[in-house]
Amino acid sequence: MAGSTGTATTGAAGAAAADPRRVAMASAVGATIEWYDFFLYGTAAGLVFDELYFNGLDGPAAQFAAFGTFAVGFLARPVGGLVFGHFGDRVGRKTMLIWTLMIMGIGTAVIGLLPTYDQIGVWAPVLLVVLRVLQGIGVGGEYGGAVLLAVEFAPARRRGFFGSFAHIGVPGGLFLASGAFAIASQLPDEAFLAWGWRACFLLSIVLLAIGAWIRLSVMETPSFQRVQEEKQVSAMPVTELFARQGRTLLLGMGTRFIEGFTFNLFSVYLLAYAVDEVGVTKSTALNCIMVGALLGVVLVLVSGRLSDRVGRRPVFASGAAFALVFAFPAAWLIQTGTTLGVFLTFVGGLGIIYGWVYGPLAAFWSELFDTRYRYSALSTLYQVSGILASGLTPLIAAWLVTQGDGTLWLVATYNVVVAAISLVCARLLPETRGRDLSEDLAPVAGGEAARPEPAAV
Repeated sequence: MAGSTGTATTGAAGAAAADPRRVAMASAVGATIEWYDFFLYGTAAGLVFDELYFNGLDGPAAQFAAFGTFAVGFLARPVGGLVFGHFGDRVGRKTMLIWTLMIMGIGTAVIGLLPTYDQIGVWAPVLLVVLRVLQGIGVGGEYGGAVLLAVEFAPARRRGFFGSFAHIGVPGGLFLASGAFAIASQLPDEAFLAWGWRACFLLSIVLLAIGAWIRLSVMETPSFQRVQEEKQVSAMPVTELFARQGRTLLLGMGTRFIEGFTFNLFSVYLLAYAVDEVGVTKSTALNCIMVGALLGVVLVLVSGRLSDRVGRRPVFASGAAFALVFAFPAAWLIQTGTTLGVFLTFVGGLGIIYGWVYGPLAAFWSELFDTRYRYSALSTLYQVSGILASGLTPLIAAWLVTQGDGTLWLVATYNVVVAAISLVCARLLPETRGRDLSEDLAPVAGGEAARPEPAAV
């Protein structure tokens, strides 16, 4: 009787851990915590770090330096993506996600304790860069695992919806980071610079514990378990990826361009531009970003669900097309300096455009690649393309503004080019809705999938 009860209990626990809804929520919560950590730095780079860690420089040079360290995190992300992608395809998704969470949480908390330039001189920015690298490595390994945790557990007909839960992490993390800074910015400037911003980073310790507990409760994905059982684990996932689906990888990176650009233009550069150049208060700008991010959370789920009905490409393409059309109106709106103009800019960019294009991409990208190297594929696609699409966006935008007499018109032109590139790349990729994740994929003429002989392991 006791043995029967134990078996039933174990079976119930296993079923709960394998419930796609539970897994999707675990993916969403864990990803939100990690992106909260990562985006805290972006917010602080625009509002704090130029004054505390680069105050040995003057004016624009300090801001360029702060945005430069922000970009360093994106340069480190491919390293994390390659390392954790490799072991995620060799050892499993779940184990890697625990490690990425630990690295990110600890690195973020230490930033909250870091002495300033006035206290330890040049070591302050040096250590800040080191910790930013740790953040980059952690979040670099996070993305692929969080997406696959949700997608590989999901029923085929609802893969877009459940996969989009992993993408809640980006706007959700931004919402939390902006909210934390919005609360801290209510302090007097002296208190905010002394300890208010640090509290936002130290909160990471609590969130780390919550995220680790949630992720430990989830089982390994069935797709990876199948590969293990069939002894088809790839010896060199990245090598196999480039050999078999290199073209698909490059086109996937192209679709990533508008997603990464939009998020970092609006949440990082335009935040700093609105405060420093237009004269908008920190609290107003952050509140507008919070509303946009919250709308983005909702639209990520909506567009992910819609992609299960009409396809991944049509949903993504409609969002990218709106990004192209909205580029110049957004530049005009924020330069008006009015609260309404700033509000519409951030809601349009972070809420409507970003939420819409990002929702279907978790399922779209996952369905493009073979299970044997899928973690490596998503990590490489997202993190390598993120150097230009995300990390360098604030620096490029800042440089374009200096070439355009302080206006945003050149930035808007760049926005149009980025959106056009992503639209073309999406057009060249196949529709993947309903594709069997166990199918052995490789490209042939016309962009359709074939079933070649398995590559040697």
